[in-house]
Amino acid sequence: MKENTLLTYPAIFTCENGQYWVEFIDLDGCYSDGKTLAEAMENAKEAMGLYLEDLEEYPKCTDDIKNISLEENQIISFVSINLLEHKRKYENKSIKKTLSIPAWLNTVAEKENVNFSQLLQKALIETLKIDNIQKK
Repeated sequence: MKENTLLTYPAIFTCENGQYWVEFIDLDGCYSDGKTLAEAMENAKEAMGLYLEDLEEYPKCTDDIKNISLEENQIISFVSINLLEHKRKYENKSIKKTLSIPAWLNTVAEKENVNFSQLLQKALIETLKIDNIQKK
């Protein structure tokens, strides 16, 4: 994947029963949905990122959309995503952080065999109120 790869593809947004579902014209099998148009767009970006993130070559983008037939409840919109940013958001790689604590606290914690990394992760997840979906 190239650094800062910004990819754009057209998608058909269909409104049915007050909700939206999304189908990408050039990404066979890439679908998404949402309760609102804004939510459908955000979900479409995520679906597109997941679809594209491991590909070596990206499908050609259909940029001539004026001849695509739409039903009355459909619109076409281009969806863009920066794959580098997407990958950073969802990668689960550990990173090293340096922190400082009082020496006495370090001594007591080491005596109790505290796993500092695990404890910090748990505290951050609880403090930031991160749910299971975001912990991927």
